[in-house]
Amino acid sequence: MTGFGARLADAVARRGPLCPGIDPHAELLAAWGLTADADGLQRFCDVCVQAYADFAIVKPQVAFFEQYGAAGFAVLERTIVALREQGVLVLADAKRGDIGSTMAAYARAWAGDSPLAADAVTASPYLGFGSLRPLLDTALATGRGVFVLAATSNPEGASVQRAVAGGRTVAQAIVDAAAGVNRAVGGAVEGGRDRLGSVGVVVGATLADPPDVSALGGPVLVPGVGAQGGRPEALGGFAGARPGQLLPAVSRDVLRAGPDVAAVRAAAERFRDAVAHLA
Repeated sequence: MTGFGARLADAVARRGPLCPGIDPHAELLAAWGLTADADGLQRFCDVCVQAYADFAIVKPQVAFFEQYGAAGFAVLERTIVALREQGVLVLADAKRGDIGSTMAAYARAWAGDSPLAADAVTASPYLGFGSLRPLLDTALATGRGVFVLAATSNPEGASVQRAVAGGRTVAQAIVDAAAGVNRAVGGAVEGGRDRLGSVGVVVGATLADPPDVSALGGPVLVPGVGAQGGRPEALGGFAGARPGQLLPAVSRDVLRAGPDVAAVRAAAERFRDAVAHLA
């Protein structure tokens, strides 16, 4: 079974590092002339699937589907299938995190055999990194990936993530723990030293002092490019990042170009061109 990291590395080499998002929040639905219901959600996603067909990886924000209940999850399931049919990897931005049997159930939902299972999923380690073990084990067994929140851009996160314990920040400890998983399963050397492991981290683009990712051996999702204030130039500030490791993520600054498919695609391509030599 080819692991997620290897598949991601191949996709990025062919299609570039940008990770465009599918964030159908109410303001965008209204701007696109769509109804704030499952029908409008489906039409929104249909445009995104067509616009993003040539990208390596796409990130649907699960909350914007979940708010419509079962109908919203049905749209998400169809969107995951449609993106995969275009050869696009899907990163479900679900930020799940819990303990024990509950975490194991989340693992089956997002990284097991569930219709919701994507190629990778985001997860919160702030019940302790070890609480993610059921998700990590399931993802690695099924060839999927996990992106663990490490250092986010929101100001509320700093009091926890940048706290220092044992001579390093909590965020750095999360990165180091993820690196340990990649080393343990050999993901960082799968297919050669330039391959990626399947456990990545999330580090915001607006941070002035991001954690050191030189030993991670996996991908780094970098949200916040564009509307949240992160600039492509900020990607040069990641200590030890190697080519193809950083996945800049952008949503609203691309989606505002809709609802025309060609306009959304062109906006995404402009961002991809802007980050191609930096990631």
